[in-house]
Amino acid sequence: MKILALADVESKALWDYYNPERLKDVDVILSCGDLDPHYLSFLATFFSGPILYVHGNHDGSYEKTPPEGCISIEDRIYEYEGVRFLGLGGSMRYKPGSHQYTQLEMNLRIIRLWFQLKIHRGFDVLVTHAPAYKLGDGEDLPHMGFKGFLTLVEAYRPAFFVHGHVHLSYNPTAKRVLRYHDTTVINAYEKYLFEVDKK
Repeated sequence: MKILALADVESKALWDYYNPERLKDVDVILSCGDLDPHYLSFLATFFSGPILYVHGNHDGSYEKTPPEGCISIEDRIYEYEGVRFLGLGGSMRYKPGSHQYTQLEMNLRIIRLWFQLKIHRGFDVLVTHAPAYKLGDGEDLPHMGFKGFLTLVEAYRPAFFVHGHVHLSYNPTAKRVLRYHDTTVINAYEKYLFEVDKK
């Protein structure tokens, strides 16, 4: 299964200069947050597969203008063709606003997933906005990662952990892809194509 992950900045190749050939072999699109809802709605009009999304810390407009034709996977496991996607959007709380959480608040969100995790017997792809703590995150509070994500990855060993929030343009030494135990960690900044085995 080919998956196109998006985050943080709209790709001109997919919006301003859209060509249907760019999505020809893509099976699923993942939005890791902080994207214009009209951008995702635009892609949904041309794309036949599911577009799954979580919220970024700048996606407060989604309450009034959600991306049409797209599926929110916040706080749930969504299964498609045997691949299980778990969504947990938002960033560390650093100012008043929506889609921001303390470490404790994110831990409580994760705890409330226990029944879904049991029914689905884990998950294959973790989709978040923020990264995990000390795993491709930043040192400042707004870009600090969540410790609970490390616990999830260590417990369930998903094939992939895909996030946004940390702009690769800010730090030229930041890595696009990392490895943590059995999990490939991907920073989806702008766009990144990867492949996961179907069950």
